[in-house]
Amino acid sequence: MKKSIILFVMAIMVLTVYAQSSDVEVTADEIQEAMLPKPSFGDYFEGYTKKITYDRMIPPYGLEVTFEKTVHIIFPSEISYVDLGSSNILARKATGSENVIRVKAAVRGFETETNMAVITCDGSFYTFNIKYVDEPQKLNVEMRDFMHDGEAVNRPNNALEIYLKELGNESPKLVNLINHSIYKNNKRHVKHIGSKRFGIQYLLKGVYTHNGLLYLHTQVKNDSNVPFDIDFIRMKIVDKKVAKRTAIQETVIYPIRAYNYLTMVRGNKTERSVFVIDKITIPDGKQMVIELFEKNGGRHQQFIVENSDLTRARVINELKVK
Repeated sequence: MKKSIILFVMAIMVLTVYAQSSDVEVTADEIQEAMLPKPSFGDYFEGYTKKITYDRMIPPYGLEVTFEKTVHIIFPSEISYVDLGSSNILARKATGSENVIRVKAAVRGFETETNMAVITCDGSFYTFNIKYVDEPQKLNVEMRDFMHDGEAVNRPNNALEIYLKELGNESPKLVNLINHSIYKNNKRHVKHIGSKRFGIQYLLKGVYTHNGLLYLHTQVKNDSNVPFDIDFIRMKIVDKKVAKRTAIQETVIYPIRAYNYLTMVRGNKTERSVFVIDKITIPDGKQMVIELFEKNGGRHQQFIVENSDLTRARVINELKVK
């Protein structure tokens, strides 16, 4: 408001001086016209800002939607964020899936083009320009970059290093590369933690740390002929001496990432997973228990992790991640 008053006064002064020097009468309409905003030519703040060049632009994908049919988009990672440009379109995760989104028109025959943005848990960003057509040519779209071979030096087109809240200061891309490296190298640095019952062996093969996160490399070996269907895996901090089990006496730890998460281990097979959790230390008198539960069965497994096992975690040098 103050800035507008100053501009108004300055305009009057300039016009007054001009009128006195040229003997021309200045009308109120001319003063009002002088106060009108001038058209923009694309230079914000009179050229004091830098223009966004085309090499900074993220090219959108073209997507067609309709009212009578649903378009499904399959992403290579779990979807964490979706934003729609207008209410003319609808989008939500497919039921029972975390990496598939379904999109359709909310209004029949809308004319104005709109857009959609998607962020996935691996730190990738996707953007789409969406228009209405009666018959979309592509009803099922896979967003995997088939030209990307997984190496850090050959990055996919959608790799933009978007950081996610649950990973703190760590890049989702780097977390995935570390998980892949641990899984691929398959080293057993921890040799004293595990359990074996009913022909099932459950091991902790290694504990690693990087940038405030812990990586737990586990293995399930099924020496029986009966498949082992995994119901769930639970991690918790409990008292070493528990007189009575109560909710107060245990703290559940929720992994923030799981690499090669298992649902079944077939007979006479071995499978491995890598779990990522926030960095923790275990207080005196407590211990960490990791439990593996069989679905509709009784071959449950569990092993105990001490604080000394976590403090001896191997530090990951990201320059050597493969």
